[in-house]
Amino acid sequence: MLGTIRKFSSSIYAKVFLLIVAIPFIFWGMGDLFTGGNLNTIVKIGKDKIHKQEFINYLRMESLTVEQLNDSSVIEQALFNFIGEMLILKEIEDMKIQLSDESLSNIIKNQELFKRENKFSRTEYEKFLIENNYNAIFFEQEILQREKKKQLFNFLGGGIVPSNFLINMSFDKANQKRNIEYINLNEVIKKRTNFSESDIQKYFDQNKDSFKEIYKSVNFLKLVPKNLTGINEYNDLFFKKIDEIDDLIAEGNNLNSILEKFNLQSPKSITINKLGKNKDAKTNNILSKELLQKIFIIDDSEPTILTEHKNEYFIFELTKNEIIQNDINNKFVKDEIFLNLEKKIKRKLIVELIDKINNKKFKKNNFDDFANEHDISSVKIKLNNRNDDKILKRDMIDQIYSFGEKIVIVVTDISLSENYLIYIDSIENVSITKNSEEHKQHFLLSRDKIVSELYNTYDSYLKNKYKIDINYKALDSIKNYIR
Repeated sequence: MLGTIRKFSSSIYAKVFLLIVAIPFIFWGMGDLFTGGNLNTIVKIGKDKIHKQEFINYLRMESLTVEQLNDSSVIEQALFNFIGEMLILKEIEDMKIQLSDESLSNIIKNQELFKRENKFSRTEYEKFLIENNYNAIFFEQEILQREKKKQLFNFLGGGIVPSNFLINMSFDKANQKRNIEYINLNEVIKKRTNFSESDIQKYFDQNKDSFKEIYKSVNFLKLVPKNLTGINEYNDLFFKKIDEIDDLIAEGNNLNSILEKFNLQSPKSITINKLGKNKDAKTNNILSKELLQKIFIIDDSEPTILTEHKNEYFIFELTKNEIIQNDINNKFVKDEIFLNLEKKIKRKLIVELIDKINNKKFKKNNFDDFANEHDISSVKIKLNNRNDDKILKRDMIDQIYSFGEKIVIVVTDISLSENYLIYIDSIENVSITKNSEEHKQHFLLSRDKIVSELYNTYDSYLKNKYKIDINYKALDSIKNYIR
């Protein structure tokens, strides 16, 4: 059915589930190699086998980008998060956490979204279900599971009161002032990126496969009430027909047979690559970026899919997969090679500096010598608090606030587009007024930190309690499937 495409928007979830606790479990490195030959089982939790299709459905609901889906580490992390969800559900079952029908009813009735004149409205509730194409039983089951998770986490974190020391430390870390001096490493890197044609050719010859492009040709049709029911209204009849179409696809029917059965118009066609460009390098303007990403999930084994995006429904059918080897004379290829060679130099310089810092061979005098050696001026600034991102990005500031004073560090962003050598000269500490709004705020932050550490301990407990075996062969097959 449409379980994989009927996920609420984050705004809807935010309105309905204001008190729901997110799963904080991350299981890097978890699990032994599952040696069985069954590729349909992605993981065993104790004696329970989890079918790989469940994980594929989970990935679809996560709305990952094409770039993320092509990143093995992202898929692996998603699997560990998925296992975390499964472990929590199993723990809830083992602990026999229950929620009465009356309690569930009250939770739903107390949601502001379903009220009219401050009272629960059955009409508003039904309207919500229809507009979001949600089955009432499935919706209520979702709330039931989430409330059980909330009970479990409340049980774990209940009664924790952080000390004044921790509250003051939390406030100080967020609001202390830092005097720093920085060198923009990109200025150093620019002087090292005078690449020759032979450098570019050599890189291309060694990495030819990475310059192959996949083009997908698809036929598609947008489904709206007018072409399915004859009227412009998202009513029960429309969603019933959407369900019928979904069932036909699950039974193996192709797009043409569905069009014929429902007397629908001819589909449109498009051929694109992952960047949303056609073969003459023109950008697609027919479909949104999010829908283009869904196209690249389609596989030969399931060539026809029904998907939803922003309450609009589409049928896609894959007609052709084509792999094209790009030539080195292609401007985009040369640009990418240059960026990759530049990144290589960035990584080399950053690793060298970090090694020297870690080996205590880089102090303030070395910082000054580095600036003079490369004929670069350092810049002195004051960070007024942890949110002072007028010059440096927030993630960089977070890195700076993780270290003490009189220390040299390297800070970068995740893409290595910005890179700095930083000297933390001095720190100006601040204190908090008891019973202030800031005190209340940092009381909660300190409590959350303690609870998070408790969850990490609980994470290890669950890992040991339930033997986890991951079938990495099945995981590899999923990676190949979604690419």
